[in-house]
Amino acid sequence: MHAQIVLFDGFDPLDAIAPFEVLGAGAMLTDGLLEVELVSAEGARDVPSGIASLSLRASAGLEPSRADLVVVPGALGRLPDGGEPRDDDIPAILGRTLDTALPALLEECLDREGLTVATVCGGSLVLAMAGLIEGRPATTHHMGMDVLDATGAVAVDARVVDDGDLVTGASVTSGLDLALYLLERELGPRVAIAVEKLIAHERRGTVWRPTGVEPTAGARP
Repeated sequence: MHAQIVLFDGFDPLDAIAPFEVLGAGAMLTDGLLEVELVSAEGARDVPSGIASLSLRASAGLEPSRADLVVVPGALGRLPDGGEPRDDDIPAILGRTLDTALPALLEECLDREGLTVATVCGGSLVLAMAGLIEGRPATTHHMGMDVLDATGAVAVDARVVDDGDLVTGASVTSGLDLALYLLERELGPRVAIAVEKLIAHERRGTVWRPTGVEPTAGARP
């Protein structure tokens, strides 16, 4: 299983590193059955995060043809305060990804059978703003749920949402839970539990899936 974690200018480091470490631990505990790398739409390069002094190295380009799992992080920047928009606002950082090759590559990922696209925090907004998940259930940071709604996605108030080949995580630290869930889903619970013990983190929250009895009351699905 080959996992690629996508970096873009202004990405949130924890959104990327948390899944990277969890999946990397899964690789270590399965003798390389899983491999994980950091990539970018532009290819190998140093990618500046939303923390000015921190960059990470993408070792290769995002390649939908050879990936089994692609993880898209959110952005780290200034929260909108109702004033004049600024270039370092999180919505502006996410919006700039639309002017890169990333949306077209992510569309290829979603179109490829057998490939799962996963997102952490604002990563789902990259897909939503590109018009790639209209009508599909997804989650994001609580401050971005209205953007999911506005783009035609179905906003779900849950920590992790599994819609088959699209798995989304809510706020920043959900990257740990999302990656542990993916380990369980793809490689089994024994591997996921072993990684939980290794990193001393128990997965939080119930994973939402479009199955079962629908509640008759509640704010969101």
